[in-house]
Amino acid sequence: MDIEGKMKLIAHNTEEIVTRDELRSLLETKTKPRAYWGFESSGLMHLGLGLVCGSKIREMTQVGFHFIIFLADWHSWINNKLGGKIENIRLCGEYFRECFTALGIRNVEYRWAAELARDIDYWEKIVKIGKSASVQRVWRALPIMGRDTTLSDVETAWLLYPLMQAADIFQMQLDVACAGMDQRKAHMLARDAAEKLDWQKPISIHTPLLMGLRGPKKGDKQLDENSKLNLQIVSKMAKSVPSTCIFVHDSIESIKIKLKEAYCPPKEVINNPVLEVARLAVFTNTNEITITRPPKYGGIETYTNYNELEKAYREEKIHPLDLKNAVAEALIQILEPVRTHFQKHPEKVEEMKKIEITR
Repeated sequence: MDIEGKMKLIAHNTEEIVTRDELRSLLETKTKPRAYWGFESSGLMHLGLGLVCGSKIREMTQVGFHFIIFLADWHSWINNKLGGKIENIRLCGEYFRECFTALGIRNVEYRWAAELARDIDYWEKIVKIGKSASVQRVWRALPIMGRDTTLSDVETAWLLYPLMQAADIFQMQLDVACAGMDQRKAHMLARDAAEKLDWQKPISIHTPLLMGLRGPKKGDKQLDENSKLNLQIVSKMAKSVPSTCIFVHDSIESIKIKLKEAYCPPKEVINNPVLEVARLAVFTNTNEITITRPPKYGGIETYTNYNELEKAYREEKIHPLDLKNAVAEALIQILEPVRTHFQKHPEKVEEMKKIEITR
């Protein structure tokens, strides 16, 4: 694959690359660049994590990256995920590994945050990054934890989180850091620190956040100064609200029911979660979506790219229920290997279901 082909595949379904010129230079000069995606071990895996993140990881490996899936157990502990119990958090990390493997994510390296925490050099980097940034700068990055910037009573350990997330990148000698748009501030903190400390600046690749099935969520939670990004963050698919998200091992019936009840106004293509699932989760993992309906309502029609599907929906050539049914059928096919895996090996998913899911 030539450089242009690699750039196109990496940029596919991304919201931002910081910067494209740096990425191009990296691809031109390094045969096996290093990239990662860090995941809090915080509950059951939904489409946003499994299919949106998973497809981008697969694309990165296809263009030749050495990719690390980083299981952020210490970060999850600091953020009080799964009751703040490290044994629950590590169980969740192992469950994530099973999910990714069942989804066909191969040729990746898995690392735990605890491995880095055993090295004094890692903590030295944290201190250096902390000395390069003001308290206010670090405070502004707290929304990466899902924490509102208006909070006044916070745990002291929370301030370590952005510093650790930045230090992870340098400790693992990464060229590229991948994440959803909600993690942007951590990456910008790392880039700022690199400039001040004369370290290599990490390239940042940010994907959109998959919207929850209830649609755009209104509220007074302030997670970003940019109102558009703030809406995207507060409305994202959340494992803590099971009725508005689809888990990668959901039953066929559950997928159909959840999509049938999803927010999907006719003609609306902006902030429509069913179309977002089609764009970000379905078309990144299959080449087509088929609308199945009686001949008098248009008959069977297959769409081979998202833009065609969106145009047809906007022009009312597709009824919301027909769209929901088609997306459900596509997801059922894509997720079949995960359902099969956990039917044969149910131990970890059953243990996870017993753990109280906390934000």
